[in-house]
Amino acid sequence: MTTPETPLPAPPPPGPSAGTAAARAIHATKVYGSGDMAVTAVRDVSVEFGRAQFTAIMGPSGSGKSTLMHCMAGLDSLTAGQVMIGDVDLTRLGERDLTRLRRDKVGFIFQAFNLVPTLTAEENITLPMDLAGRAPDDAWVQTVVGTVGLADRLDHRPSELSGGQQQRVAVARALASRPEIIFADEPTGNLDSRTSAEILGFMRRAVDEYAQTIVMVTHDPIAAGYADRVVFLADGSIVDEIAGPTADSVLDRMRRFGE
Repeated sequence: MTTPETPLPAPPPPGPSAGTAAARAIHATKVYGSGDMAVTAVRDVSVEFGRAQFTAIMGPSGSGKSTLMHCMAGLDSLTAGQVMIGDVDLTRLGERDLTRLRRDKVGFIFQAFNLVPTLTAEENITLPMDLAGRAPDDAWVQTVVGTVGLADRLDHRPSELSGGQQQRVAVARALASRPEIIFADEPTGNLDSRTSAEILGFMRRAVDEYAQTIVMVTHDPIAAGYADRVVFLADGSIVDEIAGPTADSVLDRMRRFGE
């Protein structure tokens, strides 16, 4: 793993909601369809994600892990229950306020990168702040860019970058605006093992050194081993969790799903 030793900048003073969970679901339920065609993807889930923690969400295919994350990130709406980012109830927000909250307080990292093809790497990284009309913190952005190894690729467009480089841009974009929480959906699913380790190592450092909060959906026990905590879903419900996970302890728990 190639991770520079220069520490990340000190975090800003905690805000007024620093003592609360970064995000939480309260009796969250998501149903798709109706009548005989109804499918309950998330079933009465209550869970908190603490500030300055790295949490992995795992479970079999169809367990509801991505649906839960999308609802908590404000990308999808609940059928019942509540989702809070800090002390803001997403279920009470109109579309304009919800868009503003996603832009200002939430970072996203997805398996498909979701970069704008006509923008350079640098423009993609600063895009959320440009849309919000905020000037980037140049020192912080340079630190993020240097740590993920993009300093010599900033003027390249996504088509000129490898998959690993594109994901580095996506990670840098998520961190550049210092959001309250970052949601990552299979962020290393398309990457080779070395690049995955580098990306996960930087995410781990962002939590340890900058007090960033990350919630990651993954199917990979090795990726989950970077987290502080793993929450397991099955059939739309939380069935277990592990604190201080290792790849072996996660793999052992996943095997028990098949029993």
